[in-house]
Amino acid sequence: MITEIQGSWSLVLGVSSGFGRATARALAARGGNIIGVHFDTSDGAEAAAKFAGELRDLGVSAHFFNLNAASASTRSEVIAQAAEMTGAQGVRIVLHSLAFGSLLPFVPTPEKPEVITSRQMAMTVDVMAHSLVYWVQDLLAAGLLPRGAKIYGMTSAGSTQVLDSYGAVSAAKATLEAHLRQLAAELAPRGVAVNALRAGTTLTPALDKIPNSAEYAELCRARNPHGRLTEPEDVAEAIVLLSMSDSSWLTGNVIGVDGGELLTA
Repeated sequence: MITEIQGSWSLVLGVSSGFGRATARALAARGGNIIGVHFDTSDGAEAAAKFAGELRDLGVSAHFFNLNAASASTRSEVIAQAAEMTGAQGVRIVLHSLAFGSLLPFVPTPEKPEVITSRQMAMTVDVMAHSLVYWVQDLLAAGLLPRGAKIYGMTSAGSTQVLDSYGAVSAAKATLEAHLRQLAAELAPRGVAVNALRAGTTLTPALDKIPNSAEYAELCRARNPHGRLTEPEDVAEAIVLLSMSDSSWLTGNVIGVDGGELLTA
């Protein structure tokens, strides 16, 4: 059955920039209420607070938490308040869009003698992959994942491709996809759909941190059949469309939102 976003609640992890920001705006434009988690300091925190105000100007509720989304204490605090805000309605949409990890190579070179440590590797995979499982576990325990809920995790072509110094993030994306498949199977009896969204190359703050990202982006732009890069709004639109159904039959997939970029890679 096709349903409306209006009046529903969404939890956006990584709400202050990139895909999280665009998705929160798109859902709010449809009348959806937003619970957002971000981790910013100084100017970033001010910008996030301003963004929350912009969403509220659309006539919806928007509650942001400037906390580490990978922390157990953050999950406890946010979920307790989400239970109060959403009541019996629960959370209709969960978006995991956390981009925080190490971009160091595995082996040294004369140009890059510093290599990734075990602590940095573990942190990258924990934040960008394992944390989704823990959020789902706690949301479920709190009774906040009703039948018809949708869970999305942001992956990339880097889960199967090799990019300069992207090894730890690639491992995190591959792990995230595995977690999403497992969650899809285990949550199917509850009527909750779980999918990975494989965005095309997008000009986001996360991409800027990757070595030689500008040159890589231009290569992707040139080969994309649409003649442009993916934009955060492309992903936001896909999430809105996929979420306008209470069916859980579309689940366990890696859905490409890239304008055909991977077809010509």
